[in-house]
Amino acid sequence: MITTDTERLLEGRVAIVTGASRGIGTAVARAVVRAGASVALAARDATALDELATELRADGGQAIAVPTDVTNDEALRHLVEGTIDEFGRLDIACNNAGGGGHPPTSLADVPIEAFDSALAVNLRSVFVALKYEIPAMLATGGGAIVNMSSTAGLQGVGGLAGYVTAKHGLEGLTKVAALDHAAHGIRVNAIAPGPILTDNLIRAGETAQHAAAAAMPLQRVGQPEEIAAAVTWLCSDHAAFITGTTLVIDGGKLAGTPPFQVQLEPVPATNALVGTP
Repeated sequence: MITTDTERLLEGRVAIVTGASRGIGTAVARAVVRAGASVALAARDATALDELATELRADGGQAIAVPTDVTNDEALRHLVEGTIDEFGRLDIACNNAGGGGHPPTSLADVPIEAFDSALAVNLRSVFVALKYEIPAMLATGGGAIVNMSSTAGLQGVGGLAGYVTAKHGLEGLTKVAALDHAAHGIRVNAIAPGPILTDNLIRAGETAQHAAAAAMPLQRVGQPEEIAAAVTWLCSDHAAFITGTTLVIDGGKLAGTPPFQVQLEPVPATNALVGTP
């Protein structure tokens, strides 16, 4: 049983979570509220956001729904301003929204507009979000930001030129933001999940889920709540000396190649003795 009991690590703080209408974003929103933060929920699906905000408030939390298209610069500005208008400050941001791009396609066949859409959603939107989030945090003495990367930001994946390029760029953007604002009390980190049981993998069916699990050294896929717990910890004072880094949560995927399972023939006892004729 996975728990997100985080001991009120974020008591009294205010958070923004983009991509909050499903999957990892929904889990992050629940976790930060359980840890004591108020939250502004952002995504394009207004109905899903309203349902989540209602759920969080029913559980005693403070939450607002702010329908947001992260590819719209003014929408991101409105998200940050609306959060401050409602809660008075901004301490935490989880830039989790993702999308766009293309299905697995050989690079030469990728439509230019599909490549551009991957960068717009997964990279440019985070740059613009940071431009509004950071000044808001500076106004109250600092904060913590987590950008949602991927193991595809740390290694290549054939057929996914747009997504891989965007996530590699996000790794660099995270480091630059961390360096530029560390002295101002703002920490910026990234999380790189491996296969997680979110909507896409659920839709792919049990066969795909079993195949993904079998490819992991830990022999399972991750849960959204595991990513959410890591976001909560990175945004807490427990991680106060961590900035500019990427926390990989992938069941051991990037650790290397698992050992070969070779069945060796037993060595005859007579040949195992030194000096045996």
